[in-house]
Amino acid sequence: MDLIAILGIIAAFLIIFIIMGYRNEKAAQQKYIRDCEKKYGGGPQIKYDNTYFDRINKYHLKHKTENSIDDITWSDLDMDNIFARINYCESSTGQEYMYHVLRSPSTKDDFDTLESHISFLHANKDYRLKMQLAFHKIGNSSRYSIYDYLDYLEGLKPQSNLPQYMALGLMAFALIETIINFSFGFLFLLIMIIYNVITYFQIKGKIDPYVTTFSYVMRVINSAEVITGLDNDEFKTEIGNLKEAVSKLQKFKKGSGILMSSSRMAGSGNPIDIIMDYIRILTHIDLIKFNKMFAEVNANKQSIDDIVTIMGQLETYVSITCFRASIEGNYCIPEFDNNGGFDSKDMYHLLIENPVSNSVSTKRGILLTGSNASGKSTFLKTVAITALLAQTVHTCTAKAYKAPLYSIYSSMALRDDLSGGDSYYIVETKSLKRIIDAAKESKTKILCFVDEVLRGTNTIERIAASTQILKYFDGINVQCFAATHDIELTTLLDDCYDIYHFEGLVENNDVHFDYKLHNGPAVNRNAIKLLGLLGYEQKIVNDAEAMAKNFEKNGIWTK
Repeated sequence: MDLIAILGIIAAFLIIFIIMGYRNEKAAQQKYIRDCEKKYGGGPQIKYDNTYFDRINKYHLKHKTENSIDDITWSDLDMDNIFARINYCESSTGQEYMYHVLRSPSTKDDFDTLESHISFLHANKDYRLKMQLAFHKIGNSSRYSIYDYLDYLEGLKPQSNLPQYMALGLMAFALIETIINFSFGFLFLLIMIIYNVITYFQIKGKIDPYVTTFSYVMRVINSAEVITGLDNDEFKTEIGNLKEAVSKLQKFKKGSGILMSSSRMAGSGNPIDIIMDYIRILTHIDLIKFNKMFAEVNANKQSIDDIVTIMGQLETYVSITCFRASIEGNYCIPEFDNNGGFDSKDMYHLLIENPVSNSVSTKRGILLTGSNASGKSTFLKTVAITALLAQTVHTCTAKAYKAPLYSIYSSMALRDDLSGGDSYYIVETKSLKRIIDAAKESKTKILCFVDEVLRGTNTIERIAASTQILKYFDGINVQCFAATHDIELTTLLDDCYDIYHFEGLVENNDVHFDYKLHNGPAVNRNAIKLLGLLGYEQKIVNDAEAMAKNFEKNGIWTK
């Protein structure tokens, strides 16, 4: 009677523990949904560590396209921070896919599905929140990409379960033998228990790193099944493809709790898992299951990639929906016309607080002049980012946007290559040459951005070489937006480039910039005026002004 009472107490305790765990999980889910609902329309809340962008690119590296944004352009445009502003994905699958989208501008006007899905998600809050919860359950793999995990599995050779089955058979024989000959049977059983305990920890230590991979794949599959349960005509195609891919991994999933459960992987100390751990040690059932799951992963890597891709696509739709809500009234849907020019109204830079907007309409390249800090570089980045967002997330930070579908390149924030031994000028010329090479190979028009053309060499050679490079761009289907301090270029290139400038006004012993685009070349010499504001003697300022005026008039420098 006492034993029955004790067992009843234990059973009651386990039931209470399970009920409390279920209740806490439901409470956490409800809180997450409330938080998502409250934050809709605000900025993203995701935090990034120093290694984040070292792992977030793994999906992209596996699925790069010919039109992918290269590393120079990505760095020039500060796209890590643009990604952080747009990214509302909470799962690693979504974040990796969103990163891939931003590095893979489309060269086809095929955004109808995207627009339909985003409109649906914006209008159907409950459906969107259910999807967000499913992605939230996948979580963010803090150190590695799923593709790191899958590559890591290639270092493990398939193992036979025969030794485990033989050990189980011998243990069963020992149990039977205790009935026939207790002394011999018990001794043999004890030997088998000791053998199983020792070999268990030897094998488990080797496979533990790989179990993390299985755990992540399981979370993705479980969340994918939740998504397929949200069946809806809007996502009929994606959900159908997802069901097909998930069905191929049912053998992987079946019985996976033997190897891992959510509470065990989290180290929560669930009493049921503690009991199961002893059973695993004695029977090796989790080691047997590991070998079976390993075989299934190797046989279905393409299905795993398909699931990751579809789940990433779906969460990216959610992320774009949230991003648009955060800039409601301050974005437009782009239009594409491969026979027209670049035409955008009131573009602004996404990362600047209280930005100044600018408009531009041209079928040619643009040459910008103006003093330092007047807004040239920011304008170039604004145009480039606007074009890139148009062809990726189909959302422009502008009132209107109409342009061809481009391949996008830049050569802006370059540095000396100390490791390679290249000077700044060599780095510049290589950077510009890659654009010329791309234009020769690309079937798509190139849109490129160059800040301070060939600044790394002397004035005469810089002007000559810059003129010829920019002219060459114009002749090979490259629309180039370039900034320069060399005012001579505005005369040498006015037959193939539209000329604009940014202006700074010196007033009340200070320089004021309006950051607005103005027609024609810059005319003010604010750089010389700044010398006076910074305390230089007036003679230096006056003599510099006189030299500049004389050069403009006669075309030669005088001592």
